[in-house]
Amino acid sequence: MKILVVDDHPLVREGLLAILSTESSISTIEQAGNSREAIKRILSSNPNLVLLDLRLGKECGLDMIPKVRDKGSNCKFVVLTCSSDQYDFKRAESLGVDGYILKTAYPEEILLGIKLVSRGRKYYDPSILEIVLRQQNKGPIEELTARERDVLRELGKGKSNKEIGKQLFITEYTVKKHVSQILAKLDVSDRTQAALYANTHQVV
Repeated sequence: MKILVVDDHPLVREGLLAILSTESSISTIEQAGNSREAIKRILSSNPNLVLLDLRLGKECGLDMIPKVRDKGSNCKFVVLTCSSDQYDFKRAESLGVDGYILKTAYPEEILLGIKLVSRGRKYYDPSILEIVLRQQNKGPIEELTARERDVLRELGKGKSNKEIGKQLFITEYTVKKHVSQILAKLDVSDRTQAALYANTHQVV
């Protein structure tokens, strides 16, 4: 099995190489530190599996998946990340990754995940599944941060971003970011629906 390790931290890559080199079924281990280099290596050496960090500096590692698949690559992708955010996990899942492992995993767990994926199975870190399940059991309101609830409350009063920023002593840009997160978490399409949600759920 040929593996490509993609991580922007050299020490992490070296640590993973040390772990992977103990597995006899892995014949070749290559590495890349950014998306451009990774895409080039995937298309030139055609690895069986890519062990991919979610954060590659300012890039998102997931963005390379559709790019290489559009070019005909059928390699498997296993995300290895520090992120236990359910939105990162759901996006990775929607892109068809074959595995999602947290960097807190033990070496034997990483090797187990790779083995299962190489045999055609999916492997999701039990820790991330527990977190996602716990978050799914919460109502949308409970997923909002305290500041996002403040912004939603003001949205429910019909205030503009500028007015909300002035009321909460934050910039209009910060308000826009909060509104975007609120729409995603409440699964509504615009601020009018968010305002209706705020009023019908007694947020205001």
